[in-house]
Amino acid sequence: MAWFKKARRPMTAPTEPSRVPEGLWVKCPGCAQTLYNKDLAANLRVCPTCAHHLRLDAAARLRSLLDDGVWKEHDAGLVSNDPLGFVDRKPYAQRLQEGMAATGLRDAVITATGAIEGLAVEIAAMEYGFIGGSMGVVVGEKITRAAERSTTRRHPLVIICCSGGARMMEGTLSLMQMAKISVALARLDRARVPYVAVLTDPTTGGVTASFAMLADVSIAEPGALIGFAGPRVIEQTIRQRLPAGFQRSEFLLEHGMVDMIVDRRELRPMIARTLRFMGAVSAEAPSDTIPPPATREAIHTPEETLD
Repeated sequence: MAWFKKARRPMTAPTEPSRVPEGLWVKCPGCAQTLYNKDLAANLRVCPTCAHHLRLDAAARLRSLLDDGVWKEHDAGLVSNDPLGFVDRKPYAQRLQEGMAATGLRDAVITATGAIEGLAVEIAAMEYGFIGGSMGVVVGEKITRAAERSTTRRHPLVIICCSGGARMMEGTLSLMQMAKISVALARLDRARVPYVAVLTDPTTGGVTASFAMLADVSIAEPGALIGFAGPRVIEQTIRQRLPAGFQRSEFLLEHGMVDMIVDRRELRPMIARTLRFMGAVSAEAPSDTIPPPATREAIHTPEETLD
């Protein structure tokens, strides 16, 4: 006979909310180490234990690359007007509103003018948090305009790619952006203005099939997924197992698809050295640069809808 008996009580939800704020800690997908979010942000969201590169939002990308973390944003008012009235599990218009609320952007890319180590550049940073960084009419138009500004001003072009591909909710209109951007980049190439692409996790679909792979120099982050169709789709199609590390940065470097792999913390000086090697010259940063969104009041610009 047991000396005592412990009464089992059913588990119930706590009556008082937790005093520990949410979002303080992050588990690294690479090594499962628990990381303090502020320390991780200070390290550009690179795990200090295993160097796994977690995703970084577009504004943080610009702050990490541009001198003094300032830039002049262009075409911030461009918005899609849902040309197809598309509905799947929810209306596309609702997805757009949710993306705006989640990111503070009107679409999945920020295009801007800034400077990297004194080199004036036109730069575009894609935002994965806005419908998976997908490329629709607005993204295509903004990147095309950035390439055209580079051609006119003779500023090098830098694009940070992070996207699931073309935005199918806009149908053929989204696929047309591949050709439109490619034409603008061809003109940039004829003008002999440097173009550097930074491929981050993930860079897939129509983005990979167009401007991500058309750069003079392609720089990939460690471990980034880069490809057209995903590995699962390919395996199901060809009925074969793919090699280990297929479509990751290291695999692409080995097979000559990218020029180099650079740790995010070394990206800024590497881009500057690359641009100088290609003939870019130092210039004063634009006089009308503005602080990034994280450190300034939101600047309201008139919306310009695109079909």
